[in-house]
Amino acid sequence: MTKNMLRKLITPALCALSLVGFTTQATIVEFQTSHGDFKVNLHDETTPITVENFLKYVTEGRYDNTIVHRTVDDFVIQGGGAKFEGTLPPTWIDADPSITNEPIYSNVTATISMAKGANINSATSQWFINTKNNASSLDPYNRGGFTAFGEVIEDGMTVVNAIAEVERCNTGYQGFTELPMPDYTEQCADTSAVPGEENFVTIYSVTIFDSTVSTDGSLASVKNTLYSEPVTGEPDSGSGSGGGSMAWYSLFLIGLISTFRRKK
Repeated sequence: MTKNMLRKLITPALCALSLVGFTTQATIVEFQTSHGDFKVNLHDETTPITVENFLKYVTEGRYDNTIVHRTVDDFVIQGGGAKFEGTLPPTWIDADPSITNEPIYSNVTATISMAKGANINSATSQWFINTKNNASSLDPYNRGGFTAFGEVIEDGMTVVNAIAEVERCNTGYQGFTELPMPDYTEQCADTSAVPGEENFVTIYSVTIFDSTVSTDGSLASVKNTLYSEPVTGEPDSGSGSGGGSMAWYSLFLIGLISTFRRKK
């Protein structure tokens, strides 16, 4: 085989590989859910570790057919951690090792952030969307400085808020005490009842909508001004159920604090 023939075979393959690499540098992703679709513009250049981690789950399809497993009034909706596979409790998905925290932006309304446990660098697969301005609760160093890595755009918060309004069911299982379950109010107290797929808020898929890098320049992003201490420590080695439980527990405590403050 001549060099020219070899070059003709290799060049298209290299181009294809470069295109694959480029599409993973997504700035905008689309969530397709049982309650409507919405788009999120990612800060892929200012929070690169977090976005790369998130996109790995996206491109590998691991967010497909997951559920929104937690909502808290005037606080967050949370997903990216569990699937309904026919029985309760839902199943925690396999998670990669945890990542380094990047608390650059504030957890204001419509931002998407990574859930995590007590360790600052413990985010794995779970994400949450702030339905209210949670900067005072989630931005400070002593609260963990939750990494906001993108923003819901266009009219996407209409869908997010609709999900937040779904009635919840306390299944009694750890990590699923604030589980949104459509049309399941009467059965919730019946331990023998078996829900169907229609009784969950399902994330059918998360896909790359626009692979153009750095379109977040059009966003009026708010910087985190409350995170005053340096990040210390190394990322934990994450696992599915453990990371899910710790992430839920950490946000649960903060949600209680936020609720208490509003009622005072």
